[in-house]
Amino acid sequence: MSEKEAIERATGGPVMIDSLYADLVALGIVPGMTLLVHSSLSALGWVCGGPVAVILALERALGPGGTLVMPAFSTDLSDPAEWRNPAVPERWWEIIRQTMPAYDPDLTPTRQMGAIPETFRKQRNVLRSKHPQVSFAAWGSQAQQVISDHRLDSRLGEDSPLRRIYDLDGWVLLLGVGHGNNTSIHLAEYRAIYPHKRTIRFGAPTLIDKRRQWTWFEDLDLDDSDFETIGGDFERELGLISRKHVAYGDALLMPQRSLVDYAVQWIEKNRQ
Repeated sequence: MSEKEAIERATGGPVMIDSLYADLVALGIVPGMTLLVHSSLSALGWVCGGPVAVILALERALGPGGTLVMPAFSTDLSDPAEWRNPAVPERWWEIIRQTMPAYDPDLTPTRQMGAIPETFRKQRNVLRSKHPQVSFAAWGSQAQQVISDHRLDSRLGEDSPLRRIYDLDGWVLLLGVGHGNNTSIHLAEYRAIYPHKRTIRFGAPTLIDKRRQWTWFEDLDLDDSDFETIGGDFERELGLISRKHVAYGDALLMPQRSLVDYAVQWIEKNRQ
């Protein structure tokens, strides 16, 4: 959505920090929460202050005892042989593996994550996990616990920030996006038993003992094609999702632990 379209959509006027804060509180966000946010800035209408206003409103709602988490994925730090949109010539593959800069939590930008997480990961006192492809950024009282010990071979599994959020009894906020973006359901994939579950090989440029090198690792082959259905069934069957408008966009707030536990059972029953 263009900025002109966002302005035209904002028939009730511009979105401001105070109005965002009020909408977030009405949705159910309370001080002290650990909150994982997936977001689309354009879905919210024209926001005065853009992504900065959204971040400040979220942090105000969570308070000093809360923890704000966002995905900060950099999926371009990956094996060029797997690139499709667009693909690169095969003769480039080894050159890319040998020369692509290593992941740097401070320097490496997010890729296709949107303006809100890209702005958030650069905020003072925000910490970022060490995975070169699927890092998470966190601010607040539990930030260090959330981002610690993110293993290469557990991108979104038991040794990832998703598990830390689960242990903290955290929450998920879908801000202008749907369950297709609900990354926490991937944790259920690691836990569920279903046919054709498999691991595959990944590669990324990493720093080992301060030296750049290309690193291969094995991890679960993930599939988000049924996430919209899982999220819809979760909402319909358990009724644990708070759904309201935040600014001009739809917002869904849900307990992450209940979602993951439900998704494990759903996947085992339906992925046949």
